Amino acid sequence: MNLLEDPAQAAEIAHLERMIARLEAGLEDPLDFQRYRLENGIYGIRGASDRHMVRVKLPFGRVTPEQLEALAEAADRFTPHRKAHLTTRQAVQLHHVQRRDLPELLRHLARAGLTTREACGNTVRNVTACPYAGIAPDEPFDVTPYAEATFRYFLRHPVAQNLPRKFKIAFEGCRTDHARVAIHDIGAVAVRDAEGRPGFRIHVGGGLGAAPRAAVLLEPFTPAEDLIPTIEAVLRVFDRHGNRKVRTQARLKFLVKQWGADALREAVLAERRVVKATRSGRALTAQPTLEEEGPPELEPLPAVGAVPPGFAEWAATNVVPQRQAGWATVIVRCPLGDVTSDQLRALARIARRYNGGRVRSAITQNLLLRWVPEAALPQVYAALHAAGLAAAGGHTLADVTRCPGADTCNLAITRSRGLAQALQGLLETELRAHPALKDLTLKISGCPNSCGQHHIADIGFYGAARTVDGREVPHYVLLLGGGTTLEGARFGKPVARIPARRVPEAVRAVLERYLAERQEGEGFTAFVDRVGPASFKPLLEPFTQVPPYAEAPEFYTDLGGEGAFRVQVGEGECGV
Repeated sequence: MNLLEDPAQAAEIAHLERMIARLEAGLEDPLDFQRYRLENGIYGIRGASDRHMVRVKLPFGRVTPEQLEALAEAADRFTPHRKAHLTTRQAVQLHHVQRRDLPELLRHLARAGLTTREACGNTVRNVTACPYAGIAPDEPFDVTPYAEATFRYFLRHPVAQNLPRKFKIAFEGCRTDHARVAIHDIGAVAVRDAEGRPGFRIHVGGGLGAAPRAAVLLEPFTPAEDLIPTIEAVLRVFDRHGNRKVRTQARLKFLVKQWGADALREAVLAERRVVKATRSGRALTAQPTLEEEGPPELEPLPAVGAVPPGFAEWAATNVVPQRQAGWATVIVRCPLGDVTSDQLRALARIARRYNGGRVRSAITQNLLLRWVPEAALPQVYAALHAAGLAAAGGHTLADVTRCPGADTCNLAITRSRGLAQALQGLLETELRAHPALKDLTLKISGCPNSCGQHHIADIGFYGAARTVDGREVPHYVLLLGGGTTLEGARFGKPVARIPARRVPEAVRAVLERYLAERQEGEGFTAFVDRVGPASFKPLLEPFTQVPPYAEAPEFYTDLGGEGAFRVQVGEGECGV
């Protein structure tokens, strides 16, 4: 679908173009421009008033080969580094876009059926979903059509244009919580009732940030036909009663905390009766579309030839059998969440050739090739290897999640990308051979706000700072024991504040203790519970020390940074 055929989309971009001209002529209020650009997915960039980050929605993670190519061309034409960044909400970010280029970029994306509308601001953000939806062996039904219907219904919906704060929705069908439903404003889990009718177990009021809170259950079974009325009822209650005076208390989770789960439940269910009694034709037609099918018959496979080394290890970690016999999903690992324009084009070619273009993004900052014939796996691996995208370890400990950090974000304290790079050697080589570590998660944020989801990792870090002898030193707070299930979330406990340069050593110490002291079959979370998070403090104490500047000046420079470290936190635009 070419979104420029939508008059609303075209009008929004034209209005943005006029606002930019007026702003540069001194005729536009900068605050009005800020609000409008945020509504259209455009953030400010640290230290640059005329450059921006543009966030592109990939609803429920689906992206086509044509859209991959459009993103590649956008990265080439509009960014200095010719790469895109995959986010923890199945979106794509383009960094350092010149303000004057914004209208043309949005038109370019719209021609490929992509939108940035409501990717930022006090809106319903990108609707996310389990990337294995429709192919998982243990799901009651495919949540994809419901996620798509939700996205389409609430895009530009009047109730979603000026909420007290951002609003996030996630769908899950697997028994494994790939979508992390408990940390969303609404998390919808696919279930069937005793009669076999499809529906959802809806959780409300979750969120991370500096004050994480797990969602509470709204009701055990919401019939599928009541999904959108229920979401709209939650939004109406939030719109009326959310805190509009104190931004740090404005998310739905704080309304749940203030009212209690029972009072919120009563208000939402009462409002849903009103929504259902007054539904417009638009609401009545917001029905799920068809589920995704396998690709049509593909061209005969080329001869395999010599498969590059590493195929067996890659297949063991990056290939997931589908419930459909003979088909597999391939995890394309994108280290640090970054992918170049050339790699995007290569993925488009591979997807067209081998899986009928069935591609999804995941909140792990990776891309998934679905519906790959098992017989084609050697050829797919060879093609990914040629594109530099055949790294093994997908969705394992080595597959670190991180936010963009202080490279671009105004709120970040540290450069999370630099820490992720520093950990790669340890996780990729020294520790990857230990099967007990394979399924652990490690997540990094550049500040306490948890865009890297550090609260729900087995090992999480967020950026901080200390002053030592009059000089600022980049640090990370280490948290242990976080995670989610379909029943809820547990948030990691902070155990130490460690200089950025010592973090890899501290991670090694934590993991070596786990390997040495774990009981037979004991997972990391169970181990942390048994020994207690506080028991790690003596182990980590040596890594918290900062030598004098004269002895080790590198401690006073951030990983991935140059020159003396200095905290430069500006005003955030997460919901202005």
